[in-house]
Amino acid sequence: MPGAFWIAHVEVTDPEAYGRYAKGATEAITAHGGVFLARGGRYVQLEGKDRARNVVARFPSVEAAVGCYNSPEYQAALEHAKGAAVRDLVVVEEV
Repeated sequence: MPGAFWIAHVEVTDPEAYGRYAKGATEAITAHGGVFLARGGRYVQLEGKDRARNVVARFPSVEAAVGCYNSPEYQAALEHAKGAAVRDLVVVEEV
């Protein structure tokens, strides 16, 4: 089964609340087999909407990534991100 990438592009508007989200999200992602490959590091925006925080995590499968997103642990963390960030999030199957 191919792995999957969880790719988020984020503009943080409330760093304190977003920090609470990041802590809970990290725990949920790790618990569901996710491994961070990039997390807020240096980037170059070549096209599209610029968002200063970019995150890539690899999961064992699309199902594992979506299961993480829908898990009670991640949804609890996500409550802190609401109103604290503008985000785009996509899960892409690995080739």
